[in-house]
Amino acid sequence: MEILKWIEELFASYGYSVLFVGLLLEFVALPFPGETTMAYAGFLSYTGRLDFAALAAVAFTGTTAGMTLTYWIGLKAGLPFIQRYGKWFLFSPVKLEKTQRWFERYGSILISIGYFIPGVRHFTGYFAGIIALPFRKFAAYAYGGALLWVLLFLGIGKVFGPQWLGIFHLFELYALWIISAAAALAALLVIYRYRGKLGLLLQRRRGVTRAKAGANRSPKER
Repeated sequence: MEILKWIEELFASYGYSVLFVGLLLEFVALPFPGETTMAYAGFLSYTGRLDFAALAAVAFTGTTAGMTLTYWIGLKAGLPFIQRYGKWFLFSPVKLEKTQRWFERYGSILISIGYFIPGVRHFTGYFAGIIALPFRKFAAYAYGGALLWVLLFLGIGKVFGPQWLGIFHLFELYALWIISAAAALAALLVIYRYRGKLGLLLQRRRGVTRAKAGANRSPKER
């Protein structure tokens, strides 16, 4: 594959900086195969040529830098700027409308899961800024999602080694479903693990609700 040969040459020439610069540019919406590059970098760590922890740190920094930059562009420049100059960043009206629909459907959590949705992750930062989402809330979703995204795709190369390409394509096809299933499973495990405490908490809330309802009744109703 030509793209893999190109990525290999980039790593041979520039090392770790490929991930930082490439992922930052990808989130500005310039064409760069971020997921493929991370999976290949993970494979390089499998072979011992690169350090996995250093790759994770560089990839996370590049991703969050790109997301933060697009957030501030969206916040300061606003929708008119994006509509007028977005074409220079491959930000077409169709993609803007698509991102808006996804935001309406999933809300702020889209900033986290958007990393796994083709054609959406590049624009969630811009749109979060356009709607003036508070930075702390944006950062919580964006940086948490970035860490998961980076570790997963680097991990594909690290864990599966020579078979990374086949696993990568499989994951690329079903990424959102896999993430949703993993999140649902994690939620079920947490509920099962703390079922006793959760039951007690629900009982206390019901008691407080009943007490408030009783206090609000008129003397005749009592």
